[in-house]
Amino acid sequence: MERRRVVVTGVGAVSAAGVGVDGLWSGLQRSPGPAPRLVDGWDPETWIPRREARRLDKFTQFALVAAEEAFAQSGELTADPNRVTVQVATGIGGFESLEKLIDASAADEPRVSPFLVPMMMANAAAAAISIKYGFGGAAGAPVVACAAGSQSILDGLRQIRWGHADAAVVGGAEAAARRPSREGFKSARALSPSGYARPFDATRDGFVMGEGGAILILEEAETAKARGAAPIAEVLGGASTSDAHHVTAPHPDGDGAERAIRLALEDAGLEPADISYINAHGTGTELNDKTEGAVIGRVFGDDQPAVSSIKGTTGHGLGASGSIEAAAVVEAIRRGELPPNAGMTEQDPEIPLADIVTEPRPWSPGPTLSNSFGFGGHNTVIALGPVT
Repeated sequence: MERRRVVVTGVGAVSAAGVGVDGLWSGLQRSPGPAPRLVDGWDPETWIPRREARRLDKFTQFALVAAEEAFAQSGELTADPNRVTVQVATGIGGFESLEKLIDASAADEPRVSPFLVPMMMANAAAAAISIKYGFGGAAGAPVVACAAGSQSILDGLRQIRWGHADAAVVGGAEAAARRPSREGFKSARALSPSGYARPFDATRDGFVMGEGGAILILEEAETAKARGAAPIAEVLGGASTSDAHHVTAPHPDGDGAERAIRLALEDAGLEPADISYINAHGTGTELNDKTEGAVIGRVFGDDQPAVSSIKGTTGHGLGASGSIEAAAVVEAIRRGELPPNAGMTEQDPEIPLADIVTEPRPWSPGPTLSNSFGFGGHNTVIALGPVT
């Protein structure tokens, strides 16, 4: 069958940079404070009834609030609800609820809430959105570490493109920036001891944990047009690969990441010269930044596009990061401006990136790539662009 075009008609976001896409964008213009990057003053009852909020882990709350904003922008879908897929990713799931379950079960007389198990499930956010809006299509939760948020977008794209769905609610959410997980990443020597994320900087010393979520509403282009929706971007293609190398370290030559970029370009029908911006994974760790920079240098050669990572501001939202970054790319397209790579003052001379965006920059929107690479060797790259 003919490959169907897929457009973005709504975006919602919750992040340490700000709540809402306007808050996210405004936050990306500011210099961040020290770690971790938490959503300031989070009160779910602003959006979710108290009784319901108490039965939802924080990561599910983030997803529901982001979805509400995305639907407010998109408008009501006219697609058959049974042909709407929901794919909401996470890296860890309901971490706070898991902590509560462990604490409660360890008591002399355990009193465990019956809601704790469904609150901690990785698929809880996808289920909550599916239930709230009555969407009966496939509902899933990609769990591929830090590539998960982008993988959800790729999964939604493919379901619509090949006729299995007419619309998709995609994104990711994470609320795992808690002491046990921070200690775990610290022992793995991935966390920044200084508390500042400095993607691609010569003095970078690790990533900073973040939290939040983002939701994108995807629709088949003709369906969106028929209902009078105003698309704000197009999902042009994407690809995912595995390093098949190491559970935490990237492939030393960036083999999997390079294949993901090249396959995403091929899937989108693009050449390297067509890309005008790359939203980098850019965690601020020694190996990730060096490997990603080398891969971009090999793929794009002397004709590199502008590059920036927003993790210096948002922190690393693990399974939510790819979706938050996709939301930032869509906003960049809508606003005609590129977000800065916060935290970099001196580029690492061993990273061959020709144009790292260090200040907000006016931009004539064109095809972009958003890179996500995760523990386990998971690589997912999404191609987005303005609607033509």
